[in-house]
Amino acid sequence: MPMKILLELTYNGAGFAGYQVQPGKVTVQSAVQDAIETVYGERYPVKGCSRTDAGVHALQYFATFETEKSIPLDRLPMALNAAMDSRIAVLSARLVNDDFHVRHDVEYKEYEYLIHASAVPDPFKVGRVWHFPKKLCEDYIARMRSASEAFVGKHNFSGFMSVGSSVADTVRTVKYLEIIEENELIRIRIAADGFLYNMVRIIVGTLIEVAAGRIEPDDMADIIASCDRSRAGMTAPPEGLYLRRVEFL
Repeated sequence: MPMKILLELTYNGAGFAGYQVQPGKVTVQSAVQDAIETVYGERYPVKGCSRTDAGVHALQYFATFETEKSIPLDRLPMALNAAMDSRIAVLSARLVNDDFHVRHDVEYKEYEYLIHASAVPDPFKVGRVWHFPKKLCEDYIARMRSASEAFVGKHNFSGFMSVGSSVADTVRTVKYLEIIEENELIRIRIAADGFLYNMVRIIVGTLIEVAAGRIEPDDMADIIASCDRSRAGMTAPPEGLYLRRVEFL
């Protein structure tokens, strides 16, 4: 009988063409499949908990594969890491039930977005944060926090989805949205039961417009209710985005 194994991963998305396998491109999924093939001698399909875009990172990510070959699970992470692309690490491995689905059984996911708000770039943060050199309002954190309250709860987020997406159900429930300031670094953490395509990056782009004084915090509820993409802000670049936490049912 095949065993279903759940891998906990972390990865730096720089240089990858996203998670999902694409012909002729290096992706996280293909790199994980390569490492598994090296260890097991067979190439297995790998299913992931989310489809992260090119340049997006993951502090915590889960993927499953099935095999009939037996390798001690306590040794499997070390074996896979020895064969893995150095931008990816396997943190743990465990057996799960046959009916476990790594995507459908997710209760909620938390993303974190990092913004370096400074006139001077930090070369050690290149590819890992959004460097935003433009002037922000003096009370920009208070403005962002005020605007962020409108996102919490159950809403139709079609105005915060990339144009051309074909998702039929655009209603999502946001559990929380936190904004943390650490000197010149802004951390935006958002958890929801699901996300539309580029939803987090558009929310971040909208909040930075609030911080810059181009959108008023009190207008945010109306912008969300309008379901009008043109009223929301820019799509923030991918390099500041991290899948931070995944909670299963």
